[in-house]
Amino acid sequence: MRNIMIKIEYDGTNYNGWQIQPNGITIQEKIMKAIKRLTGENINLHGSGRTDAKVHAREQVANFYTNSNIPTKRFAVAINHFLPQDIAIMEANEMPMEFHARYWAIGKAYSYQIHNFPQRSALLRNYSYHIPYSLDMEKIEKAAAIFIGTHDFKGFMSSGSSVKNTNRTIHDIKIEKEKDRIWITFEGNGFLYNMVRIMVGTLVEIGSNKRDLAKAREALETGGRNKAGHLAPAQGLFLDKVFYPLTR
Repeated sequence: MRNIMIKIEYDGTNYNGWQIQPNGITIQEKIMKAIKRLTGENINLHGSGRTDAKVHAREQVANFYTNSNIPTKRFAVAINHFLPQDIAIMEANEMPMEFHARYWAIGKAYSYQIHNFPQRSALLRNYSYHIPYSLDMEKIEKAAAIFIGTHDFKGFMSSGSSVKNTNRTIHDIKIEKEKDRIWITFEGNGFLYNMVRIMVGTLVEIGSNKRDLAKAREALETGGRNKAGHLAPAQGLFLDKVFYPLTR
């Protein structure tokens, strides 16, 4: 028995998210079926965490146990042979048997792309949040700074989560703008359900003078979801990297 870790890139446009479910096609399901076709085994694929429908990944991480004797470095190209073009295994490594993609993760980095231009884009529609009005970047940067550090982010979590501890630490937030593109990158020890998208929605509202910075502070202090901004669209979100003790 071997424990294989894979790093995965995917375009989430046509999927109901990462996690396998009764209704709708998911990335996890596609990869599990591909591995079965390759090895003949019914494996369980353990992901580092879920991504929602239409969310993308530059580097999702997962692991599975196999009795296959396929050389480790051949797994990526071999699995890719059975995957659709919008899902790709970028790397495979053999790990200690106790390694688990979810439980060993010590942090993640997400990025969010905004298309800030009067007209919508045919090419960016599946990969960005189109905002046709001007945004005050100075206000957005000032607002982003309040999220850095350890806080109770209950007010930045969508309903439906069973998580009891809503404290999270944001290590860094980077904001870059080039012409009509804005990228906001979040790095932290973990993120609540829809937390990044709600933070982005909050920053957008502050940058467009639809919400005061004080309200965002109040959302952190009180945990009131109504104090934070709207839920930004899923298609602008990318899981960039999952950090582990040996890779950070």
